[in-house]
Amino acid sequence: MKKLLYILIAVFLIAQFIRPSKIAEPVNPATDLIAVTKPDAEVAQMLRTSCYDCHSAQPHYPWYFAITPVNWWLNKHIEDGRDDFDASTWASVEGFSRDHQAKEGMEMMEKKEMPIPDYFYLGRHADAKLSEAQYSKLYAYFESLRDGSWDIEKARRKAAGEAK
Repeated sequence: MKKLLYILIAVFLIAQFIRPSKIAEPVNPATDLIAVTKPDAEVAQMLRTSCYDCHSAQPHYPWYFAITPVNWWLNKHIEDGRDDFDASTWASVEGFSRDHQAKEGMEMMEKKEMPIPDYFYLGRHADAKLSEAQYSKLYAYFESLRDGSWDIEKARRKAAGEAK
């Protein structure tokens, strides 16, 4: 039993030298959500503290990113978040995709699914917690970004047999 414990400790210590690279890409202000849409200061701050950690090219890494395997999980989480919605590239995606992302943002605010409500995220990022009024304000912000083009594209795809 002791031997197994020593092996596990050795594996854990060796794993600390195998780390993913931090995501830190330059942000083009011509494509960044906040820079392009120019929300009021309160909404911009909520987006930065509650969304940009996982949904931008400049995430803020917490101290526990230094611990393997947490850093691998966190990097994967950020990559997945950016695949769904990357605020840094907002203006560079097709219009119907932006409209879809805005619709998804509305749904996330309505269901209070973002920021991730689990203890692992909000328990360590108290500044990311949103009040009812803040959820409503972000919902209205995302609603203001919609132009309905996703609904048209979705109907086109359904008519063409490309989607259910």
